[in-house]
Amino acid sequence: MVTVLDERTPGHESGAALMAYGSEVLHDYVATQFETALGRAMPRMEVRYTNVSIAADVLVIEEDESKTELPTIWNTLRKNVAKLSAGKHVVRKEILHNVSGVLKPGTITLVLGQPGSGKSSLMKVLSGRFPIEKNVTIEGDVTYNGIAQADLVRRLPQFVAYVTQRDKHFPTLTVRETLEYAHRFCGGKVLKRAEKRLSKGTPEENKAALDAAQALYAHYPDVVIQQLGLENCQDTIVGNGMIRGVSGGERKRVTTGEMEFGMKYVTLMDEISTGLDSASTYDIIKTQRSMAKKLRKTVVIALLQPSPEVFELFDDVIILNEGEVMYHGPRDQVLDYFESLGFKCFTERDVADYLLDLGTDKQYKYESTLPLGMDHYPRRASEFAELYRCSSIYHEMLSDTGSSARFAATTEY
Repeated sequence: MVTVLDERTPGHESGAALMAYGSEVLHDYVATQFETALGRAMPRMEVRYTNVSIAADVLVIEEDESKTELPTIWNTLRKNVAKLSAGKHVVRKEILHNVSGVLKPGTITLVLGQPGSGKSSLMKVLSGRFPIEKNVTIEGDVTYNGIAQADLVRRLPQFVAYVTQRDKHFPTLTVRETLEYAHRFCGGKVLKRAEKRLSKGTPEENKAALDAAQALYAHYPDVVIQQLGLENCQDTIVGNGMIRGVSGGERKRVTTGEMEFGMKYVTLMDEISTGLDSASTYDIIKTQRSMAKKLRKTVVIALLQPSPEVFELFDDVIILNEGEVMYHGPRDQVLDYFESLGFKCFTERDVADYLLDLGTDKQYKYESTLPLGMDHYPRRASEFAELYRCSSIYHEMLSDTGSSARFAATTEY
């Protein structure tokens, strides 16, 4: 007997038909069909990182900045020659300091932090894309369903998608051509091994799941175009700094769309709201939330200043400051947590902006009654991080050590 969803069952004939009732209905439809034919839950992946630290040796050249001179060719040449004999020393810069956490399937996590807080470095480490250089030291462990990153490093791009801050495209391809190329590059069709896995239901259920999979793969570029609101520019070249093409916001959406292909288990997105208005950002985050909930994906998104509506879409929040994790836990507990440390958010203040002010010289205006047992307010990011590591939220997050094995049972590598 074929699984009956409701009267809003998406059609298979086109991307528009698949998206006729929106992303949430499509994701629910796909998940229901697949799980019935698989005989188990959708594949999922937990990311666990423990005591991760990154430090870099930076060469500092001592210059006399007290003299200001006109930027002539002669002055520039003389300064460059002077640098050769200037005093030099190496400074150790900590990028991330002893951070630990768990990113669970079926959740969408917001990473908050000012520029230079370590957001991008954390995302790159978790995606296995942090550049390895002689002057950089990386310590700690990252696992995926309990499997060490080193054991998966070559295959990690099959499971983990990473959307970078910078947009890198073939500038002369149109938006549609770019997305179709990305789709073909990731396979572009249902593989034979995937067909074999969709065999645990009745013959009718297995056929329905296979038909849904083939329709989704056949029209997925169109689905992504609609999800990201790129219909009006799909036939415009992407362009770059030298070639005129789509707008900066549209180019950022193309970058986001490219990483949707391949059916990854984990999606890490770094500053995807650049150039987007709040409505577009909300729509994209809402779609990612739907994928996390319906398709059991692990979604992590770094944003600088999310609106209150966007902030409410997230399950968990990570607050980074100076390479320290000041909080990583449920979004709906974050205000109570910092209130327990003596800080209270104003009613008229956006929660995300309030959180970004903590650990900076702006936090004094949120100071309320000092809790019992505390003799001073935490000031530095390191103090907040130490208090967080002593909290019940931190210990509860790390205590479920058996979850990796449970998720691994649903996933093939």
